[in-house]
Amino acid sequence: MVSEVKQRVNATKPALKKNASESSKKKDSEISDEKKTAKSKDANIQTKFGPIGIKKEDQLWSRAVLMTGVLVIVIVMKWKKTNEITWVSRQDTVTKSKQPLICSTSFLDEINKFEGCRMKQCGRFVMDGLFVEDQINTLLGIFQKGLQFGHSSGGASILDLHSGALSKGERFINVFSNPETQNIWSEAELAFYADAKETIRQAIIENFGLQPEAIHLTSPTFFSRMNENPAKTIHDEYWHPHVDKETYETFHFTSLLYLSDYGSEFQGGRFVFVDGDNMNRTVEPRRGRVSMFTSGGENLHYVEKVTQGTRYALTIAFTCDSRHAIPDPHIH
Repeated sequence: MVSEVKQRVNATKPALKKNASESSKKKDSEISDEKKTAKSKDANIQTKFGPIGIKKEDQLWSRAVLMTGVLVIVIVMKWKKTNEITWVSRQDTVTKSKQPLICSTSFLDEINKFEGCRMKQCGRFVMDGLFVEDQINTLLGIFQKGLQFGHSSGGASILDLHSGALSKGERFINVFSNPETQNIWSEAELAFYADAKETIRQAIIENFGLQPEAIHLTSPTFFSRMNENPAKTIHDEYWHPHVDKETYETFHFTSLLYLSDYGSEFQGGRFVFVDGDNMNRTVEPRRGRVSMFTSGGENLHYVEKVTQGTRYALTIAFTCDSRHAIPDPHIH
């Protein structure tokens, strides 16, 4: 009996070995297939996301950098587009170009304290035709008389006929303190200057709906000359965005009378309103053109750097506060 069992066991051993061998080969084949599949997946992963050895946080950082780069490109493109908008070009002759604005809260609160200046809406206007060529030449001649006695060593020179302040080198002098320059302007010239001021004052009263005696000339009111010379002092850096009411506390209304032409007499030097709707509005200077606007935060602005030629202008400021009024210039 025992002998018979041994014979049966011995007879089954080859079959068991054969089955075990086939099973082992099958497992090896399955493992090999799994490795091939894994390698294929790894290859796909490497192609899509880079080498497998890169940490997850590094991958996330790389993606963040890429997204930031794209965002910066979009912002730069938008900025360039924004700064290309021209509100009034030199070629245009405008009887009146108007843009109503919501007043800044602080400006509205202050201006409404003055009867005759109360208003619900701020804004800006540009007008051509208030002055003819001969009048512009006369005003320019008044300024150039003063420039004979001094000008800035940088790119911006000013003359204030009211205080006598004149740029000279890297400082200011008082042209009225020197006997030789005290009376370089005639009574007729100063009266002409005062008439030009009054023309602009009346335009502001009409356009902003103010009472006739509500606004007064204030300081500083000045001629300016800008060219491509590099800045020597902070006074030469006219290109920084600013709000007039913050720079000059007395201002309520700002006006500029341009005495030279953009494009033919100078390059750069355009006047840019920095608006909150991503549509900066540019005014290109033209001889005789007048720009007038409320001086609050609603009219943030700057002047582009002059890159060639010479830009001349006359800034005339007005206040609703009679305590800050200044008289017309007179012979000393």
